[in-house]
Amino acid sequence: MLNIALPKGRLGDQVYALLAQIGYDCGSIYEQNRKLVFESKENNVRYLLVKPSDVAIYVEHHAADVGIVGKDILAESRPDVYELLDLGLGKCRMCVAAKSDYMEDKDRTLRVATKFVNIAKDHYAKLNRDIDIIKLNGSIELAPILGLSDVIVDIVESGSTIRENNLKIIEEFMPISARFIANKTSFKFQNETIRQMVDKLSMVLNQIEGR
Repeated sequence: MLNIALPKGRLGDQVYALLAQIGYDCGSIYEQNRKLVFESKENNVRYLLVKPSDVAIYVEHHAADVGIVGKDILAESRPDVYELLDLGLGKCRMCVAAKSDYMEDKDRTLRVATKFVNIAKDHYAKLNRDIDIIKLNGSIELAPILGLSDVIVDIVESGSTIRENNLKIIEEFMPISARFIANKTSFKFQNETIRQMVDKLSMVLNQIEGR
């Protein structure tokens, strides 16, 4: 069986709809219960429902053969997996934001609040900018409002949360979307199966987007 790590939530629902469309349906996944593992013997697949941020961990450590994960998680945690396809789902972008009246002082170290520590470090290293990282796990928008940081680095989808907190986007530097990933060992020994899945997904996505 091919083990597929599926992220819980809206993104997982969208991805499952795509996979079902190309022949990887699993009827039991619609059952109203708290199960986290669903099998379809006729389609030779097993779905594992996991927290989105854990998908890459399951795939990297071979608990799953393939999975779907956001580019932000791949860029931040840098798992040792193959990134095979951009599904174009869950689109958003990584941004730098600050208070609406913010003016940067380039003569002093920039204070950056974020939960994406590695992404922020890489971004500012490319700009040769000295920064002081303040790691937060939630409510990132509060940091500049309360003077904890000068700017934040965070994912932005519609931008409504930024605007409602009197902040402004001052830079967009990384497009984010869902990516189809594979365990390296699985890709070697189940190459044909995984390749077929990628090809079928590509065909469906091209039809949807009219590419």
